[in-house]
Amino acid sequence: MVLQFVGFVAAFRDPGSLSPMLAGVLGGLLATWVTFVPRFLWIFLGAPFIEVLHGNKALAAALSAITAAVVGVVLNLAVWFALHALFASAEPARFLGGLAGLDVPVLASLNGWSLLLSGSAALAIFRFKAGMITTLAACSGASIALYAAGAIQ
Repeated sequence: MVLQFVGFVAAFRDPGSLSPMLAGVLGGLLATWVTFVPRFLWIFLGAPFIEVLHGNKALAAALSAITAAVVGVVLNLAVWFALHALFASAEPARFLGGLAGLDVPVLASLNGWSLLLSGSAALAIFRFKAGMITTLAACSGASIALYAAGAIQ
């Protein structure tokens, strides 16, 4: 969903002749479409062959390594998204002679509303066992209300 967010923000910031909100929604929908449709095609076309491959130990090991890599990519995207959603700015930090680096958030730029919504969502899901759709709808409604009140941009 990071790609959907990026598609929304890109279209919202450069809407052309459309209203920014309409352009953002269309940009998010387009990003979602081009992200998931090819993957579902691969899944549906390749699924019959996967069962045959489970018997091959070498291929099963390779698929396990690929699964671990995908989990790492998803975790990286989650951390990146959280960093940019919770903080208005981050500074790049380099180490190992410039071979590696990461973005370090500027703590003074913490967005309190984003932190409150994130914490509320985590509390709703993990403590009160609220459903994902219910939590997403509640957080979406709260963020729309905050936007309409001028509390967030």
